[in-house]
Amino acid sequence: MRFDVFTLLPEVFPSYLETSILKRARERGLIDVHVHNIRDYTRDKHHTADDAPYGGGGGMVMKPEPVFESIESVLGLSANTENIPIILLTPQGRVFNQSIADELSKHPRIFLLCGRYEGIDERIREHLVTDEISIGDYVLTGGELPALILMDAVSRLLPDVLGDPTGAQDDSHAMGLLEYPHYTRPPEFRGWKVPDVLLTGAHVKIDKWRREQALLRTLKKRPDMLEKAELSKEDLKFLENLK
Repeated sequence: MRFDVFTLLPEVFPSYLETSILKRARERGLIDVHVHNIRDYTRDKHHTADDAPYGGGGGMVMKPEPVFESIESVLGLSANTENIPIILLTPQGRVFNQSIADELSKHPRIFLLCGRYEGIDERIREHLVTDEISIGDYVLTGGELPALILMDAVSRLLPDVLGDPTGAQDDSHAMGLLEYPHYTRPPEFRGWKVPDVLLTGAHVKIDKWRREQALLRTLKKRPDMLEKAELSKEDLKFLENLK
């Protein structure tokens, strides 16, 4: 998968992309990230990418010309432009979740536009972007962090990105529930012991325990998720017994 990121702050991205799972995924050619500086597409000597809003008010607004030209310039090199999502990271977008991450992971290429300042010229929203995504009901100073979050969440769903082929399937939200507890060595720490079932090697019992723990944790922390989760008869019986 290829990500094309359009931003006024390209220096934000290298440090995170050069670490851990995303670094290995890039080195193995599983993901490809190109960061484009919107200022490179300005026409004045000061590389002006923002201006005061018509009608007055505080803050500055990102100008349409460099945004359109940056995205259209890169888009023009693509063989099939119709299927490339052009996503604006904005508090006004649909709220990002695991389902959207899975949806986006099906695309071979994604464009990400990072807003800044007070916002973007509305003509960018109306005539250029194809989707708008928010990472939550709060406001950040720009779309760079949301872009990194989206790339991270989508990348780990791609084949071979994670060391464990089934790792993403067990994550919180991926299965409609919060993830079960994890333990590692030592088996006892400060008097706190690892649950006995995890030390038995009995995979059927371990799977059952993990499922029940996921149900219990979701019930305690996010009971709203149970309304949409795919629950078996055994799951429903377990939850009923808890009540």
